[in-house]
This record gives sequence, C-alpha cells and structure tokens, in this order.
Amino acid sequence: MTVHVRYFAILREQRGLDHESLSTDAVTARDLVQHLIDEHGFTLPSSLIRVAANGVFVEEDYRISEGEEIVLIPPVAGG
Repeated sequence: MTVHVRYFAILREQRGLDHESLSTDAVTARDLVQHLIDEHGFTLPSSLIRVAANGVFVEEDYRISEGEEIVLIPPVAGG
C-alpha cells in the first residue's frame, strides 16, 4: 500500500525530507515506524516517536490503510 509520511524536527533533519509518499508492507503504526528507523537510521527509538494518522494521534497498534497521511512526531522542547 502507499502512505504519505510527514517528518518533523530531528526526524526531518535525519531523513533530509519533510514528507514523502512510500509503498510499504507495514500493517501497524509500530511496523511502519520500525521500518523507517531501520531504513533511514533514525537515532530515536520507536517508543519516543508519536504517530498521527489523518490528523489524529494513534496508538502503536493502529492499523494503517491505503492512502493515509502518517505524521511522525519526535519529542520536542519548547520554551
């Protein structure tokens, strides 16, 4: 299936892109995040990366669907 992934903060820096469409065999948000960590060498563990699907935060066992927008959000500091 094809999903549209958006990266923020350190993930955007490490990937070198802010978004991309990609073909994946991942079934859950956890599978997708782990695949992207392995594929792109992200330095954060999956436990620190929040996932949103179509604008709503989801749990790691969320089943992704064709064409969804998946957003990966690392911890951020603010002031």
